[in-house]
Amino acid sequence: MTAKPQICVLDVPCKAGVTSRAEEVSCARCALVHACGMSGNGSMAFADVHMLVEDIGPFRSNDHVFKSGESFRNLFAVKSGMIKTVQIDAEGRAQVLGFYLPGEVVGLEAVDPGVYPCDGVALESTRLCKLPFDAVSHVAQREPEVQHHLFRMFSRAIAQHEGRSWDLGADQRVAAFLLDLSARYALRGLSPERFHLAMPRSDIANFLHLAPETVSRVLARFREQGMVDIIGREVHLQQPAALRALLKDDDA
Repeated sequence: MTAKPQICVLDVPCKAGVTSRAEEVSCARCALVHACGMSGNGSMAFADVHMLVEDIGPFRSNDHVFKSGESFRNLFAVKSGMIKTVQIDAEGRAQVLGFYLPGEVVGLEAVDPGVYPCDGVALESTRLCKLPFDAVSHVAQREPEVQHHLFRMFSRAIAQHEGRSWDLGADQRVAAFLLDLSARYALRGLSPERFHLAMPRSDIANFLHLAPETVSRVLARFREQGMVDIIGREVHLQQPAALRALLKDDDA
């Protein structure tokens, strides 16, 4: 059972209880900052939308934030923890579509169909900001800055999806996965070299279209070569340049 939603207070960074594993970003680092009003630009329209933003959670591991087929009403920004999106095919097989870190927005793929096309599932104790999309759309009609920001978010989501390549070898896929997480953590003001993998190896393998045993072997090889250090689910990228070199070698 989730905690009672709390309304964020304008001009005060949202802070929630964080477990030792879950890192949290300040509102200033969140991808929704310009849409919900935390940028402090003084606009009454932004303030009106901001008052509708709810701090919800915590969601426990395997709790659903939304389910496939549900009507789309809200975007969600991860405050702490992590969300995965999962699609179930006609034969009941699950495909992991993505992982969302603190400061990132979940639900953009539901805007066009008007329903969530996949499940949003918490991977660990997770808190979210819930933003009613109709309210944002209403503001966007009057505020060019909000409209442009929404367009940028949609564009980045599309680019991230189209940028994935399953033609890479197993080593390159795992390296690209780790470097992508590193860059996204850095963008949110968190450590790009030391971070927690909330997702199990089976989810990483599913996302990368690899067998779990293959992912485990690749990570073990990276560790033996001194490129990463992994203790449990805690990762230390010791030689990110060596991981990037793997991708360059594949392009050559």
